[in-house]
Amino acid sequence: MATRPVVPQQIRGEAAIGGGKQGKGGAAVDARNRRALGDIGNLVTVRGIDAKANRPITRSFCAQLLANAQAAAKAENNMKQVPVKVDGAAPILDGGVVAVKKPGAPKAATKKVVSKPKAEVIEISPDKEEQDRGKEVKCGNKKKEEGVSKKKAQTLTAVLTARSKAACGVTKKPKEQIFDIDAADVGNELAEVEYVEDIYKFYKEVEHESRPHDYMDSQPEINTSMRAILVDWLVDVHNKFELSPETFYLTINIIDRFLARKAVPRRELQLLGIGAMLIASKYEEIWAPEVNDFVCLSDRAYTNEQILMMEKRILGKLEWTMTLPTPYVFLARFIKASKDSDHEMENLVYFLAELGIMHYNTSIMYSPSMIAASAVYAARCTLKKAPGWDETLKLHTGFTEPQLIDCAKHLVGFHGAASKNKLQVIYRKYSSSERGAVALLQPPKAPLVVPPNGH
Repeated sequence: MATRPVVPQQIRGEAAIGGGKQGKGGAAVDARNRRALGDIGNLVTVRGIDAKANRPITRSFCAQLLANAQAAAKAENNMKQVPVKVDGAAPILDGGVVAVKKPGAPKAATKKVVSKPKAEVIEISPDKEEQDRGKEVKCGNKKKEEGVSKKKAQTLTAVLTARSKAACGVTKKPKEQIFDIDAADVGNELAEVEYVEDIYKFYKEVEHESRPHDYMDSQPEINTSMRAILVDWLVDVHNKFELSPETFYLTINIIDRFLARKAVPRRELQLLGIGAMLIASKYEEIWAPEVNDFVCLSDRAYTNEQILMMEKRILGKLEWTMTLPTPYVFLARFIKASKDSDHEMENLVYFLAELGIMHYNTSIMYSPSMIAASAVYAARCTLKKAPGWDETLKLHTGFTEPQLIDCAKHLVGFHGAASKNKLQVIYRKYSSSERGAVALLQPPKAPLVVPPNGH
């Protein structure tokens, strides 16, 4: 039996190329026709040049590798070693082990080899390698172009995110335009367009200096109900004399400041109201009512001397300080800032403001500018004007919508309870056709929550 030359064991993944070796049939094996053995990722020698197999793992290639691995596992389970015969080389067992036979020696025991995925033998030529590289370059350029187009195109995630933000109200809204409310009064010298902003900035700074503190605990004979009755009566007197709104708001301010500094007995509370309105009329009106007119309206409960004496006491206690911002000066400005206001809107604002200052808690708790701004906001909600609060109002009032909610709730509550209140003067005043019957309007239920009691 012919002997086979011993071929030295080679490193896995390499193939030795040689010539002149005799195969089983005595034929020489041409090195150029010998196929490379080993994994595709290892170095092989082709035509004397060390080259590295480079094949991208595609879906078909991955499926082929998986099939090879499954076949190798199945072969291991069957415990069968299948020899692979290559021309000019010794039989190689599945797994890369070279079986060598010696003359006269018994058959070598089969070595148990741990199965690994069966390697695919690929013949690589320089021409094919260059073609593969060219294809890779083209594929790379194509991927880059696709990546740029994907960046430019809007992805599905971006669309879903934008829709979620829109549903939650997070979407950036365009900035609202701020209107110049004084543009129409540029030619009006009485409007003082050049100084109006500075004037109201000064009002905002000094309004807290003239605010009365909570004085009701220091008044042993007066309570909040008595004060409300006095204000309701003064509204009626104000209407009969046909005085200006500035006079009414200044009258209430004088009363509160005086009560905050001096205790007044119950029998003199109405006298205090008469003296305060007399002072306010002299300050604001061109033709102020006479003292005898107030004596008649009080049903001669007080004499001329008592009214003049109370006037003197008030001026002395307040140190003749009458120039101060009342809610009315802010109302005039804030109504103007509400660009879509009309006569109905204006009457409703004054109705809510008068209800606010008639009630002690609201008049003392909130500043004049807060009461005025809340009256405008509550009126806009009542008339369902959209939006309820815009950037123009925010700029000129200095308040945001959340800051006005609490005060506006009180005003809306007073409006809802006005028809059932015992004090009906303000309600009747604004129920007339001359005032647009705004008191008969239905107060809003949303977004404001109406208190259960107007007081």
